[in-house]
Amino acid sequence: MDEVKLDNSPNSQNIPSTKAKQGLHGPSIGIGAGIAIVSILATFFVISVIDNSPELEFEEKPPTQDAEEVALSLFTVNASPYLGDDNAPITLVEFGDYQCFFCNKFFHETEGNILKNYVETGKVKIIFKDFTIIGPDSVAAAHASHCANDQGKFWEYHDTLYNNWAGENNGWASLDNLTKFANDIQLDQETFVKCMNDGKYQQRVIANNNDARTLGLTGTPAFFVIGPDNQITKIGGAQPYDVFERLFESELQK
Repeated sequence: MDEVKLDNSPNSQNIPSTKAKQGLHGPSIGIGAGIAIVSILATFFVISVIDNSPELEFEEKPPTQDAEEVALSLFTVNASPYLGDDNAPITLVEFGDYQCFFCNKFFHETEGNILKNYVETGKVKIIFKDFTIIGPDSVAAAHASHCANDQGKFWEYHDTLYNNWAGENNGWASLDNLTKFANDIQLDQETFVKCMNDGKYQQRVIANNNDARTLGLTGTPAFFVIGPDNQITKIGGAQPYDVFERLFESELQK
């Protein structure tokens, strides 16, 4: 196994070694320092909220924006590629952590029906953004997904991570295993390991975390549904499929 090099520059968010001390939930892990100052140059949108189911929360709750007015770029910049038809009228944005219990629950219990009934039919496209709140392995897994995207396999790697989920901070998302997962989906190993060694996407993971905090998020998973008219609705936590279905159908009728 090639050694993963760490970026020791100030304010960097390192891809942790396999010997890194397992972290506790909290703002010092996977978040970066402070809330990013966002220059909003795009049109503003107002968010409505559906938020009554369990989610993994981290301990610090930064001030939220009462007006909930944000730029569309917060949901799309530094995100995954679209899953589904680029021209689908509805966009579902998920902020998630690959070690998160409720994110894994959503993936296995709800996402499949959304894919079958809305993504594969061209009605919804999905974006994934990192919110790495659990520990160092969360940061490494998020970084690895972007390295996989360099080879056109973000979503295959994303699915592989959740299909191998085994809890929080217990080593299943260690660097050794992340490289094994890359091999499982036939990524070029040399290219993948170099991407990980170079910490190529450290700043992207930090930026996504900052976007999540700017949006006032305190847990994972958190979802935003962007309708055909750019109306945005937040869905907090691992809601059941029927919650997504009702909202999608309502948006499609506009």
